[in-house]
Amino acid sequence: MSDLLSPLDTPRRPAALTRHSLVLARRGLAKSVRDPGAIVNGVITPALFMVLFVYLFGGSVSGSTGDYLRYLFPGVLVMGAGLSGMLASGVSINVDRKKGVFDRFRSLPIGRSAPLWGSVLADVVRYAVAVALLFAIGYLMGFRVTTDLASAAAAAALAMGFGFALSWVMVFVGVLVRNESTVLAVAFIAFLPLLLGTSLAAPVDTLPGWLRAWAGINPATHAMDACRALLTGTAAGASITVTLAWSAGLVAVFCPLAVLAHTRER
Repeated sequence: MSDLLSPLDTPRRPAALTRHSLVLARRGLAKSVRDPGAIVNGVITPALFMVLFVYLFGGSVSGSTGDYLRYLFPGVLVMGAGLSGMLASGVSINVDRKKGVFDRFRSLPIGRSAPLWGSVLADVVRYAVAVALLFAIGYLMGFRVTTDLASAAAAAALAMGFGFALSWVMVFVGVLVRNESTVLAVAFIAFLPLLLGTSLAAPVDTLPGWLRAWAGINPATHAMDACRALLTGTAAGASITVTLAWSAGLVAVFCPLAVLAHTRER
């Protein structure tokens, strides 16, 4: 029986781990079709913010709703991908753990980290859907890309990459805590300062001093400024580089932590 493959052997075979992760990602997408709550949250909440902010404050802040929509939409795009990343995988993994699904996965000859990767890879598709829907809503409201198609695609990819990085933070939380209500509470507590304490609704230099200091170091601010530059042609500065560095750093820290916490769980 020594030639049988044990579950712990599989992570040493990258091709097998990739194949198993993709199969489990398809399972995650099937769950999303039956329960599209994460996509709905990732689209409806930012869309409501966009509609309310544009039509309530657009005239007073920018002089016209069109000008304010042009400023606001790139931030809403990051908000949509970020919100999806903060909700979907962490909750899904936590629910699967409570129901004993991960215990069944451990009995299979698959990599121990494959369920985590599968859930996060499914999130990438959810981000793409959320971003596409937000572009459609923004277009109906009057937003137009003023750069080019390549820059718009880069902005969408940057927002999705930032959401992907945030998803690993919530995967780590989902592995550690005991119930999904705690995951949702952590996501909500993080949502307010991370995605709203930014340049989303107004330029950073117009904010109060204490909030300006936080917004200046907030990775979501850099992501929003980077998408704004790519979509509307404003000065990018170092925002694109900083966003890529933050996204890579979050994945580099929280992906190994989540996998380690999951593989050590009994």
